[in-house]
Amino acid sequence: APMKRKNQAARQQTVRVDRLTRRTFLKGAAATFAAPMFVPGRALGLDGATAANSRIVYAQIGCGSQGKDDSGNLIGIDDMQLVAICDVDRRHCDEMVVDFNKRYAQKNKQAEYTGVQACHDFREILARPDIDAVAIATPDHWHAIPAVLAAEAGKDIYCQKPMSLTIRDGRRMVNAVRRFGRVFQTGSQQRSSFTFRHACELVRNNYIGQIKEVFVRVGGPSSECFLPAEPVPEGMDWDFWIGPAPWRPYNHSIHPGAFRSYRDYSGGGMTDWGAHHFDIAQWGLGMDNSGPVEIFPPDGKEHKHLTYVYANGVRLYHVPGDTKDAGFPMTPQGGDGVTFVGEKGWIEVDRGHIRTSPEALATITISSNEQRVYRSPGHYRDWVNCIKNRQRPICDVEIGCRSVSVCHLGNIAYWLNRPLKWDPKAEQIIGDDEAARWVDRPKREPWNII
Repeated sequence: APMKRKNQAARQQTVRVDRLTRRTFLKGAAATFAAPMFVPGRALGLDGATAANSRIVYAQIGCGSQGKDDSGNLIGIDDMQLVAICDVDRRHCDEMVVDFNKRYAQKNKQAEYTGVQACHDFREILARPDIDAVAIATPDHWHAIPAVLAAEAGKDIYCQKPMSLTIRDGRRMVNAVRRFGRVFQTGSQQRSSFTFRHACELVRNNYIGQIKEVFVRVGGPSSECFLPAEPVPEGMDWDFWIGPAPWRPYNHSIHPGAFRSYRDYSGGGMTDWGAHHFDIAQWGLGMDNSGPVEIFPPDGKEHKHLTYVYANGVRLYHVPGDTKDAGFPMTPQGGDGVTFVGEKGWIEVDRGHIRTSPEALATITISSNEQRVYRSPGHYRDWVNCIKNRQRPICDVEIGCRSVSVCHLGNIAYWLNRPLKWDPKAEQIIGDDEAARWVDRPKREPWNII
């Protein structure tokens, strides 16, 4: 018992030191970070000041393919100025820095440009007073911590989907963004697409009558990782990449491979494409601030597919993307997507197409006196506009949290293979302590800081 108390006291001291280190680091790192400083947007008119111009200085955290895509879109917006790129894999980071300095040199018609600097610890970025905002495109298990700390540091945030690894981390992100008054855009860009917006407006205006069922076609859940150990590549800080997740040896199939297949880092297809399509289901159903009340895993009997039940009786089914005999009212066009089924017809929507029954609904114009949803000028442009006007963007942090919660609940039902009861107001699983433990996960020290 004395030894146990001693260990507990030591752990508590470690946590306190970790928190103190984080705070002092954020205060002092800017003084030692060797990078050119830019005038921050807040000094140029953000948050109510009078502006000389409207440039927003930002940094990219995570430089895989999605990070490159995000910044490739953002630097095309004249209001945005990229100054730093951060990744724990120095090879990828340095390659992206070279690439984006070349892009700026071409854009500015200069022979050379060095304004984009490399960084390998995101806390250095958060400590820089010249940076207004961050775009986070790290692996899923690394979304919550930099997002919460960015909000604390006064940065606005663009965070790729799925917004969080757990339901509780999603709520922590919402709380931090609200507490510190930040603008947060979740990277669920389908909300900025005319096709998806049109489908949801048709649903909300009862063009197919009362909704009875919704089908979401995406991949399945993630699983445990049993890959063998391999040598860590040069320039890769593997311990930092693992971060808050349980430690395991490096394997190339995790990085730069398919980390989303493994439960410690992601929820699989359910939270990858699921974060897009379950989000559209929630949008069409008007459930952006709520969610289902019951979840049933497939049992081969009453529940052919994973089934979500909403309080109003609507049933939402998860169907693997290549399933043909799924109970659809028509043959799916293929791939992933969302199908709303009502009393008077159906609407199938995916990237690149919308199909409806009656067929004429696909081209109907929603009038100004009907129910409309948020009309985005483009997902990145919407974020930039909202940084300036301090409004909430089309896929605000609360929306991202609620949508990914639907994905997580489905995974928990799959993993445990039993029904769940969910209280969307309290955000709690009811009557099942084992399932409730999956709402959150312990974080490896020293990353147990949110």
